[in-house]
Amino acid sequence: MRGRTGRFKRPPAGPPDMTDDERDDAEPEGGGDAERAGGDEPTHERDPEREEFAHDPVDHVEVRAGMSVAELVEQYGRAGIGAADLDEAVEVYAAMLEDPEVTTFFGLAGAMVPAGMRRIVSDLVREGHVDALVTTGANLTHDAIEAIGGKHHHGRDLHPDKTMREHDEQLRDEGVDRIYNVYLPQEHFTLFEEHLRAEVFPAVEERAADGDGTVSIAEFARELGRANAEVNEREGVEEDAGIAATAYEHDVPVHVPAIQDSVLGLQAWLRSQVAPFTLDALADMSPLNDLAYDAERAGAMVVGGGVPKNYVLQTMLVTPGAYDYAVQLTMDPPQTGGLSGATLDEARSWGKLRKEARNVSVYADATITLPLVVAGALDRIE
Repeated sequence: MRGRTGRFKRPPAGPPDMTDDERDDAEPEGGGDAERAGGDEPTHERDPEREEFAHDPVDHVEVRAGMSVAELVEQYGRAGIGAADLDEAVEVYAAMLEDPEVTTFFGLAGAMVPAGMRRIVSDLVREGHVDALVTTGANLTHDAIEAIGGKHHHGRDLHPDKTMREHDEQLRDEGVDRIYNVYLPQEHFTLFEEHLRAEVFPAVEERAADGDGTVSIAEFARELGRANAEVNEREGVEEDAGIAATAYEHDVPVHVPAIQDSVLGLQAWLRSQVAPFTLDALADMSPLNDLAYDAERAGAMVVGGGVPKNYVLQTMLVTPGAYDYAVQLTMDPPQTGGLSGATLDEARSWGKLRKEARNVSVYADATITLPLVVAGALDRIE
């Protein structure tokens, strides 16, 4: 039975066959609910002194056919949890791109090129939204493979009679490498190695001969971008020339601080055993840190974690400034204490972000969040 407050009444005290007089005697000392509450009905009025929880109620997302990305992201902003974080990431990244005084550093880790995110990054470079790119040797390897005519492929569903191990053993026998659900025929690596020997290493060795025998990794990446662009055009490759080529054409430095951890790095090391050149990792640090030092304001877009993330953020440890804007897209949780999942708020404690910096981390698959954040931000600034 309901009372007039809408709540269910407390069941009567005592067994169901007790008389009303016996129930009255069985009531605990101090009387019933009304007496214990001072005889007043419960109130649901908000405390006027409360500072929290009284603003910006969560609304409910509305989706419909024909929505633009901008409209969808705006709906995300009405919701909570990861949806709200993504909307905030769009807002911060749009502010970063729209600020004419911001120097933008872009960190790109993970298998973003094999997964199909290559054109997003090259378009951002082409449109002037990246002042320095920090990435992995693996991403540059796969970028070059696409530039010279190779392709990555969607994986097939697992055969019902095969285990995953048996499936991977079959791929091994057939000469196919697997990156989760993306396949790459190994002959594309052969093509890539031939490309390095014919189009890239001779120019790198010439640079080394003009100096002290060393070449910075950024110079090496620049020669790779030049060669990718030339072969792409010469061979009439249908696919875009890609990230390194666009960075070369627009004079955007590409830093690869862990280049050894890739096929590109392995090939450079093998070549250095028979040719007079050495890659100098420390030579990259002065130009990158100078760029950070000279920035009026600075912004960081960090996709994934690992070395690219730290390399982007640590530039502010040797400058008087810090990042004014920062967006992080990652799947790594912060609780393990690892760098890849560390929050940007934690970076503030190191002095990598200003105290008043606008920053947000989105914890989700970057192949899902990067297109949404970039598209949403470009819509907002236009």
